Amino acid sequence: MSDQNIVLSGFLEKAGKDERLLPSHISLFTAIYVLLKQTGSEFKVKVSRKKLMPMAKIQSISTYHRCMNDLSAFGYIVYQPSYDYFAGSIVTFPF
Repeated sequence: MSDQNIVLSGFLEKAGKDERLLPSHISLFTAIYVLLKQTGSEFKVKVSRKKLMPMAKIQSISTYHRCMNDLSAFGYIVYQPSYDYFAGSIVTFPF
């Protein structure tokens, strides 16, 4: 199994038992995972709200930030926000 598949299977296994997650959390994680696959990186990807929100079908900036912070707090991702619009934030997968 490739390293990227470990990320997805690890998430699905853990998320299936986690009642705190909403569909918006799962769609955001999925969008981040798609970016990971597109870059070819194993566990780290540069993300931006501008890219992720349409991919995850999230309309509200507050929902995006809540989901991103929740995913980080719940241990699904390691989120390193950047306040520089052009630099982008970094997401690392702990699986």
